[in-house]
Amino acid sequence: MELYQLTYFVEIARQQNFTRAAARLNMAQPALSLQMKNLEAELGAELLVRGRRQTNLTAAGKAFLPKAEALLVQAEAAKLVVSDVVQLRAGRLVIATIPSVSASWLPQVIRAFKRQHPGVEMQLMEDSSEGVAEIVESGRADLGFLQMPASRSSFETQALVTEAFVLLVASAHLLAKRRDIRLKQLSEEPFVFYKGRARDTALEACRKSGFEPIIACESGELETVRALVAAGLGLAIIPQLAARQLPRTVKAIALKEPKIQRQIAAVWSKGAPLSPAASGFLKGVTASLVSG
Repeated sequence: MELYQLTYFVEIARQQNFTRAAARLNMAQPALSLQMKNLEAELGAELLVRGRRQTNLTAAGKAFLPKAEALLVQAEAAKLVVSDVVQLRAGRLVIATIPSVSASWLPQVIRAFKRQHPGVEMQLMEDSSEGVAEIVESGRADLGFLQMPASRSSFETQALVTEAFVLLVASAHLLAKRRDIRLKQLSEEPFVFYKGRARDTALEACRKSGFEPIIACESGELETVRALVAAGLGLAIIPQLAARQLPRTVKAIALKEPKIQRQIAAVWSKGAPLSPAASGFLKGVTASLVSG
């Protein structure tokens, strides 16, 4: 039983005439008659009493008519739901991201997206790069933003931005007067490490500069790292995105040797096309980064 057969049957019931129904459906009457015979054969019952001037419903036809109309209404509603999602009038978008991204350029993109597509429900999840990868791989998020490299091969990736790392120092620290510094000059300083993939990058840079850093403490929260640095507990090597809008008690200094960088990328499940909402959001991210 096909939806178009139900449409034909309902129109015949309304017109009470095959010729008028065929004209309304823009099809030949013999083709309409054939489809009704096929429908009746499938249902195992006659639905129509075919007269020379008028076509009436049998008892089975009368019982079937409201069900057929309800099915057509449901089918149309299903089409509208799909259309709303495709046209970004409805749907749900879940984004997983590392904190430095959610604390920098992502809020502006979210605000613009919500202004343009208020019917799309959005959820934001924060985690480390490894956590973001796991969330996207498990299907709990449609789109993720993390520090490369992605640790799994089950992702599609799109590189977004490459950024440098900087040194955070307390404003009262002697180094606060410096514009830049070589990392090897900090071998005797204690450090506050920012947990996650950024920690691994910073730790590797220290070792390449010839020393094992003195780790005073670690935290996965940006605000905590900044507060610990401001309190004079140590220096922090963090991505530039994480050093925006610093309080007066903390200063960022450029690291000129070695030059530490990381690449931020968008990731999503390999082999699964992005949803219309995720695709639209990613376009908004790339446009924001180009204009910004």
